[in-house]
Amino acid sequence: MAIPEPAAYDKGRGQCGRIAGKGDGCRPFISFSKTRGGGIYGDGIIDGQGGAPMVGSAETWWQLARRAQAEGGSQNAPRLIQIDHAQDITLSGVTLRNAPNFHVAMNRVEGATVWGLTIDTPADARNTDGIDPGASQDVTITHSFIRTGDDNVAIKAGDNGSTRHISITDNYFGWGHGMSIGSEVNSGASDILVSNLTLDGTTSGLRIKSDVSRGGLVERVTYENVCLRGNRWPVAFDTKYDPHAQGSRIPVYRQIVLRHVRGDNGALLMRGVDEAHALDVTLEDVRFADSATWQLEHANVTADHSDVSPPLPGQVRKPVSRDWEGCARAVRDGNQ
Repeated sequence: MAIPEPAAYDKGRGQCGRIAGKGDGCRPFISFSKTRGGGIYGDGIIDGQGGAPMVGSAETWWQLARRAQAEGGSQNAPRLIQIDHAQDITLSGVTLRNAPNFHVAMNRVEGATVWGLTIDTPADARNTDGIDPGASQDVTITHSFIRTGDDNVAIKAGDNGSTRHISITDNYFGWGHGMSIGSEVNSGASDILVSNLTLDGTTSGLRIKSDVSRGGLVERVTYENVCLRGNRWPVAFDTKYDPHAQGSRIPVYRQIVLRHVRGDNGALLMRGVDEAHALDVTLEDVRFADSATWQLEHANVTADHSDVSPPLPGQVRKPVSRDWEGCARAVRDGNQ
């Protein structure tokens, strides 16, 4: 159990537990640095106590994060597990909960397996991402249960380097912000497989997010055998994540494939920067409820229209199977 004492995590600048211009004033609770092999195994629980009052304060880590949001600053709160410049790391079986900040963050990792992990944190706990592989390659996340207050998984590729060869397979995501790529992708993210995933009640479902301040190339991403239920934006491929962003790092998403995807209601958003940088998306057997709505802007979408429901804009509505309902029932019945 992580003690909620800012001084224990402070990097020597007296910023941990405070609001500042940057949020890098705390050490993580658990750190892997320049490690080859090893990991965390077993059936135990690691509790970050994000909802407990900080020592010397009536405020919790999560309340600090909300106040930072209101004041336009950055909270300094510790991540639960940080993995840097490491190889062949395994996280298996353990339960992570109530992180003050991200649960698992990776930076320049070559080879990581996350198997049978449980991450369980309240939906309103800000900036508590589940697992964030950044500037990493050959990462597998499988057979895990993740619900949290921010992105369930967020694949990042910022200034530290590209991210590639990522597999997200056979997982269940409860509340959270969904299966995300971004928002930092300026070094490029590629060769990503998301398969056999249930997204139950996440605000976004399948999400690629960036803008001209941190954009780059995202390519060869495949989503297959995905079931979505109760999502505000079941699909959100957006190059204008911050519509007020400025810069020249243009997001380009290409060779994006959705195959055997089922969902119910919500907005199906695909928005490119402009026609010169239009999204390149292929749909194969993609079915949502008739009440779902496509929102396409600067997007080149290839599809066999008999396999897509509701029909894309400009296409004639045709009778299609309602097997999205079976997907939704399976989610409900299997996770009551």
